[in-house]
Amino acid sequence: MTKNWKNCGGGFDVSSLERRLKEIDDISLKEDFYKDIGYSTSILKEKNQVENSLKSFYRVFKEFENIKELYYLSSETGDEAMMTEIMEALKPLEEEILDLEIDLTLSGKDDRLNAIVEIHAGSGGTESMDFASMLLRMYLRYAERKGFKSTIMEYNPGEEAGVKSVTFTASGEFAYGYLKSESGVHRLVRISPFDANKRRHTSFASVFVYPEIEDSIEVVIDERDLKIDTYRSSGAGGQHVNTTDSAVRITHIPTGIVVACQNERSQIKNREMAYKLLRARLYDFYKKKKEEEEAKINKTKKEISWGSQIRSYTLNPNRLIKDHRTGVTVYDEQKVFDGDIDDFVSAYLLGVKGSEH
Repeated sequence: MTKNWKNCGGGFDVSSLERRLKEIDDISLKEDFYKDIGYSTSILKEKNQVENSLKSFYRVFKEFENIKELYYLSSETGDEAMMTEIMEALKPLEEEILDLEIDLTLSGKDDRLNAIVEIHAGSGGTESMDFASMLLRMYLRYAERKGFKSTIMEYNPGEEAGVKSVTFTASGEFAYGYLKSESGVHRLVRISPFDANKRRHTSFASVFVYPEIEDSIEVVIDERDLKIDTYRSSGAGGQHVNTTDSAVRITHIPTGIVVACQNERSQIKNREMAYKLLRARLYDFYKKKKEEEEAKINKTKKEISWGSQIRSYTLNPNRLIKDHRTGVTVYDEQKVFDGDIDDFVSAYLLGVKGSEH
């Protein structure tokens, strides 16, 4: 009961969060902080996220300290009734600690974004399409439990039952962070309700989850990232040769992009034109970068194969659902299909293996 959570590492790296909050405060006090609206907005958003994480931690830590004091008191007095109360209070605290640890674990670049979820029925005809619809209901219920807003973007129904493919968005903080654990192939084993002979069938469905990326690419140019040089224009000679340093060359240091303009006699006009060229070049640069990221995502999507199922839903002869990555096994299939998949998601995110529920 004496463990110092602030130094226990992993998800509870509170010292790093405190250091980052101080860094953000120092940055926001600079005179030119609000000069770049895009930059200042992102920094303030991060500050809000860090503050919320710290508030949650200290709230849970205070509860832990209170229970610890009660534990020492009941141990000294031998008060068994108080000890029973303490054990009861530990149960909800454990759940709060787990939720907090997961929130702090979700520190990836895209974890806070909305999620786009695709479900595709695999081989197995109507049976697989019905399984895909079961997964759809499961994820919609899960999203509801987590407070995410779900919107179905595309729905391709099966001929007899179920769904061939469906795409929906889950909107809310950490939606992608939580749902990314569900990407992969899912396998169902059961007595098929569509088989008149009541035979056992194995069917598959693939799930792919990726972050919702903004369609628009905003080009924000930070003056601190620019190196601006002026020089004398070169020309064919005669009256059009400039005798002043009116030409402008701008180097965007982070990307190495260089643009120049010397068409105008005025340095101001050449500078304006150079900025236009730079914006166009940066737009093209960031657009290609975004397309490369999406290509990586699609490559991962194509690599999902039927032989690499992440989870099996066995309803016959036994009734259990097992995640093959973590070993977590749940024997209440109804609660899982009703959207209670926290055991699987938590174990995957925290790297926990082998628990049964």
